[in-house]
This record gives sequence, structure tokens and C-alpha cells, in this order.
Amino acid sequence: MSRMLIRVLSALVMTLLATSLVQPVAQAYTWNRVLKSGDSGADVREVQVRVAGWAADSASRSVVKVDGTFGASTEAAVKRFQKAYGLTVNGTVDSATQSKLNSLQKSDGSTKHFTFSEFHSKDGKGFSGGNVSASEVKENVRRLMYKLEAIRKKAGDRAITVNSGFRSKSHNSSVGGARNSQHTYGIAADIVISGRSVSQTIGYAQTSGFSGIIRYSSFTHVDSRVEYPAYGAASWYWAV
Repeated sequence: MSRMLIRVLSALVMTLLATSLVQPVAQAYTWNRVLKSGDSGADVREVQVRVAGWAADSASRSVVKVDGTFGASTEAAVKRFQKAYGLTVNGTVDSATQSKLNSLQKSDGSTKHFTFSEFHSKDGKGFSGGNVSASEVKENVRRLMYKLEAIRKKAGDRAITVNSGFRSKSHNSSVGGARNSQHTYGIAADIVISGRSVSQTIGYAQTSGFSGIIRYSSFTHVDSRVEYPAYGAASWYWAV
């Protein structure tokens, strides 16, 4: 084999190795317009998913409805998001706000500081075997991630550990969970915030649109039960 051919092959191998190490570029949501109060549509719904964790300034049984209608609660949540990220606080989802919303999104649909695998059932079933389909669980988890991103920001960008996310029905039963546990739908997580107490975590959750909050000695359970009445637990439950 000639030296020239060896050099060419070596260069090709190095290029392939370098390419394999490149991280995928985040797939940004395509915003086709500036969004403001009074607008409606699928893009408004996506905004609501992403700002749902900015439901209130203080402890409040408030949620941002993901209904595709840009009303007062959505506008207020957008303003809180903008303030938290150092943007112009105008309640309008302008290009700067859209860019910041996209910065929290990863190419596979998860969020900046969380991965889907963190929420997989501990018995190896991924998002399967729950009380709804795996695809529905995955979308529910995606929405949950954005609320947790808000909590993380409020906690001073402290890392959040997810002790338990989605649970298959069999895994839920094995750990003694309620038959209709919110974990089996992918709308609940048991979390610990690095350097923050359970009481502090509860405080963040009470401003982040979580309708289910339960205090445990070393972690906090959060869920979004009132946003999913079809799952059978539509009342607020704060056991704090």
C-alpha cells in the first residue's frame, strides 16, 4: 500500500472519528410569528408548555392552561419567564424570548438539564406498561421537564435529581404505589435539589403550577394532576 493511500485513509478515519464526537445540534422550534395576548394556535400551546412552570410569583394554586389561547395567565407567565432570564419584560413572545425558549430545548425533545432516560421506569420498561401509551407518557414527561426547568432556575440553577419519574404499573405495584399513581402517567416526579431543603423545594413547586405536592423526609413529590382530569385525580393536593 502506498504512503499516499495510507495518508488518505488515515485522514478519512480521523474525520469519521471527529464527526462521531460532534454533539447533535438542538432542533429549535420553528416560531413563525411574534405571539401576544389574544392569539391562538398550536404555537401558543407550545409557549404554554414551556412557561407553565412560571405560574405564580408566590405560593398559589394556579396553573397555565395548555389550551392554545393566549390569555392573561399565559401573558403573566411569559413576563415571569422574561424577568428570570434577563429579557425585556413585555409579555410578548418576541424573537429574543423565542430564542431563550429554544435554548432550553434539546434535539430529542427533552430539555437542557434533563434527559428522558432520567424519567424511565426503574424496571427497564422505559415509558411502556403504564396507564397510558408510551407516546403519551413521553409527551407528559416533556411537559413535566419544562416545569422542572423553572424550579431549577428559581433554585439558583441548582441541579435536580429525579429519584422516581414514570413507573410502569408493575414497578409501581412493586414499590407500593397507589394503583392510580400519577407516576404511571408520566406527570409526576420525586425530586431532590442540590443544596436545597425539602421545605425550599416545596416553596419553588408552589409557584410552578404543581397541583400535587407531597413532603417526604428527604425528597419532594410533585405532579400536575389537575391538568389531566381524565386520569382520575383532578383535585389539588398539597400535603406539605
